[in-house]
Amino acid sequence: MKGIQIPYNRGLHRFAVFTACAIFVLIIAGALVTSNDAGLSIPDWPKSFGSFSIPPLHGGVRYEWSHRAMAGSIVLLTISIAAWTLWTDRRLWMKWLGIAALGTVITQAILGGLTVLLLQPPWVSSAHAAVAQTFFCIAVSIAVFTGRRWVEEHPRTELDQRRPALFTLTLLSIFVLYVQLILGAMFRHHGLSWWPHVINAAIVALVLSWTAVRAISVYPEVDAVRRPAIAMLGLTVAQLCLGFLAFITRVMWGRDAAQPELPMVISTVVHVAVGALLLATTVVLAIQVWRHVPVAFEERVPGTEQKPVAA
Repeated sequence: MKGIQIPYNRGLHRFAVFTACAIFVLIIAGALVTSNDAGLSIPDWPKSFGSFSIPPLHGGVRYEWSHRAMAGSIVLLTISIAAWTLWTDRRLWMKWLGIAALGTVITQAILGGLTVLLLQPPWVSSAHAAVAQTFFCIAVSIAVFTGRRWVEEHPRTELDQRRPALFTLTLLSIFVLYVQLILGAMFRHHGLSWWPHVINAAIVALVLSWTAVRAISVYPEVDAVRRPAIAMLGLTVAQLCLGFLAFITRVMWGRDAAQPELPMVISTVVHVAVGALLLATTVVLAIQVWRHVPVAFEERVPGTEQKPVAA
């Protein structure tokens, strides 16, 4: 991700930020569909009740149709940003990232259709949720890579000689968050009990706290690392509290509810939204650690002492 010097493109960056924000709103809309048990309110796809016109928006239909309409708009935004990146950005890896965003949104649309056509099998619905958050992380990454700070700054790197390396910890954090995302999606879609999700939440809290504290305490002077680490730690605490609230409203209070009640819906939707922000923030931290704190390893040179060498 280094080497080619390009001018800052304000228009592309602002459009990338707008697209990432729009995808975040789409994730919230999807959480509203799931939390209100509205996934099959429209029984066909891609049409709605056999037509492409707007159906009467009542009951769960308003959540499902609004989600589909927003998803269609996101597809257009993604096509635009992929084309813009391919046309104007001279970094080859950025062109591939734009293509990856387009491929991910197409995959997401297909999974959304299969969710309806196959009557919401838990594995398809969970994959739909996981790909949605992956898509959001790609969009956030594009916004970071097109930003003025990334394009114009000359980062001061510090070799990381600790074991495990901070970059390794960020990758581990992303992994446990994905496991948590899948377990939570399986639980919400009635494909798994709640206890694996709760047990893994403790692992997530431990790993993310370890990563954030390491970043903040060892590299406090590297703003690009310190800021997302602080955000990640704060979001982790918030997510744990929201997870506990969602557990109480959904498992304890709402177990026998005929319809999803408002506290259940609100707690679940906010829990999903903060989870998406937490995953994206962790990805940003991993990117900044890769750039500013490269891993060092010890290489023995004959006739000399061991010296740390950047990987």
